[in-house]
Amino acid sequence: MKNNEYTSALKDKDMVLRAIKDSFIKLSPKIQAKNPVMLLVYISAILTSILFVAALFGIQDAPKGYILGIALILWFTVLFANFAEAIAEGRGKAQADSLRAAKQDVKAYKIPSIDKKEEITEISSAQLQKDDIVIVKAGEQIPADGEVIDGAASVDESAITGESAPVIRESGGDRSAVTGGTTVISDWIVMKVTSEKGESFLDKMIAMVEGASRKKTPNEIALEIFLVALSIIFILVTLALYGYSLFSANQQGVENPTSITSLIALLVCLAPTTIGALLSAIGIAGMSRLNSANVLAMSGRAIEAAGDVDILMLDKTGTITLGNRKADAFIPARGIDIKELADAAQLSSLADETPEGRSIVILAKEKFGLRGRNLEELNMEFVPFTAKTRMSGVNMDGVEIRKGAADTIKQYVEEQGGNFNTEIEEAVNKIANQGGTPLVVAKNDKVLGVIHLKDIIKKGVKEKFADLRKMGIKTIMITGDNPLTAAAIAAEAGVDDFLAEATPEGKLDMIRDFQKKGHLVAMTGDGTNDAPALAQADVAVAMNSGTQAAKEAGNMVDLDSSPTKLIDVVRIGKQLLMTRGSLTTFSIANDIAKYFAIIPALFIGLYPGLQALNIMGLHSANAAVFSAIIYNALVIVALIPLALKGVKYREVSSGKLLSRNLLVYGLGGIITPFIFIKIIDMVIVSLGLV
Repeated sequence: MKNNEYTSALKDKDMVLRAIKDSFIKLSPKIQAKNPVMLLVYISAILTSILFVAALFGIQDAPKGYILGIALILWFTVLFANFAEAIAEGRGKAQADSLRAAKQDVKAYKIPSIDKKEEITEISSAQLQKDDIVIVKAGEQIPADGEVIDGAASVDESAITGESAPVIRESGGDRSAVTGGTTVISDWIVMKVTSEKGESFLDKMIAMVEGASRKKTPNEIALEIFLVALSIIFILVTLALYGYSLFSANQQGVENPTSITSLIALLVCLAPTTIGALLSAIGIAGMSRLNSANVLAMSGRAIEAAGDVDILMLDKTGTITLGNRKADAFIPARGIDIKELADAAQLSSLADETPEGRSIVILAKEKFGLRGRNLEELNMEFVPFTAKTRMSGVNMDGVEIRKGAADTIKQYVEEQGGNFNTEIEEAVNKIANQGGTPLVVAKNDKVLGVIHLKDIIKKGVKEKFADLRKMGIKTIMITGDNPLTAAAIAAEAGVDDFLAEATPEGKLDMIRDFQKKGHLVAMTGDGTNDAPALAQADVAVAMNSGTQAAKEAGNMVDLDSSPTKLIDVVRIGKQLLMTRGSLTTFSIANDIAKYFAIIPALFIGLYPGLQALNIMGLHSANAAVFSAIIYNALVIVALIPLALKGVKYREVSSGKLLSRNLLVYGLGGIITPFIFIKIIDMVIVSLGLV
């Protein structure tokens, strides 16, 4: 979901009405007790309501209208805080409703084993147990989370990811996981159930987006303790002010002009109610932004950790490069015409349906006009690529053409009695040093030359890495390439470091080494071999298409299975921390400003000399308190869109960010109360409310 969709939630009539209803439900003492700062406002609203009832019976602490006004504004303050949390939860509840629609009991076709596909027992999906084996055919809904153990099929996962394009799920490899509630649209699969009842991916996702599983993060708890400490200090300050005003009034022989109602209102104004009211909404909105990016976080802590990450480990293929290598040039051997090399390379690739094979055909066509071949007339026999031979090619009229890895073709040519000269080896090494992949082409016992396959760096990746560097984040490319190739690609992509010939043990050791030095590490993975490193990383994004082991090891799951999503996760995490920090700065600055704005006006009756400090010229003590308490409530409403949307994400260092926050939100928090409290004072005086 884009940022502007959060503010559009405030324009959604049904969502707003639901949030208003939830705001009153949240007035329950049990719910209010979860937020200590707003609990203080809640208790203050109750106390002023009691004072108003007492005033009706003649026990007047202050004018009845004034007490009623303060009580109503305090209740509205609590309701506004509840509304901020409820509207943030609203988007999650809407997502949960749509997910529940996808989660339903369907027919499941259980079989004893892969070899006994005909022995089908039809049961309800609710009766399935972990490790049961189920066959799912085209048009049927996958009944539970599982892993494909036989077959391959196109699966519609739009109920989970929102993407209409089907994806392939097959046994073996890293795209074997399937999710209950998705639909097989072609072919068939045999799957093993991997989740217990009530613990499916959909169950967890519903719980997370609704906020039922959202626990306060360590940062939230620490900030809440700080806010509670500030509130306690202000309670002591208010009690001291009341005691001192009683003493001064007795000394002067006058009635104490400072009412309990005013002091309660003063306490609420001085307490950090703005951030206290919005703190929960900020956290929920951050998690909702992640969910809307089709990433499911298993905890709020993972999102915050993403915001603090300073090491980013990224796979080369699919993240930094497009994943499809492209033929870039033909390099002929000495004495070989380049067109002869291109012709042989194209012939060997006509039946090759891989992106690399198609790119070789296209390059020969574009550079030398080689096209329009009649395959039947040429009497060609294609030799497919296998992991064992590591080469492919074509046989025709006694001629054998092969293309493949340098060492494989070298062995093939030498077995034919030919020679693999040093010139070709130099060309192979040169291509590898440039970050490319060399494919050698041979005809019978003669090497014709080399094809340069180039990894295509994704557009804009280098700029993204530069932005991350500005934020103090180090990027590390992980690849199975040899060190020379890896170094060349790393230099072109602009990453800070790389891990070549990566193994599961190598990834794990690198993560542990960084963590020992005090760094927070994020990485992505989709295979069982990635599970140890994912389990060790501070932020681990597992691909939804990956194996069950990878998903269990990660603390986030990317429903789109996009390796580049890790960068978005870090951005959302940092935006969450930036929003919380900015609004905390604004809230505390507000409290300081309100202190100096209200105190002089409140005690002018006892100390006329304080008139000199009443720089805003507030009408009276009651007007000052009433204006401040109204401003205190309205500023919460004004900041709800920012809490939901998040402050604008900027790729700057933490030092620059702190300076900007102090300037914009700190200075703004000090100036704003003086302006608006004066405006409210003028309005309520002109209306005769005080």
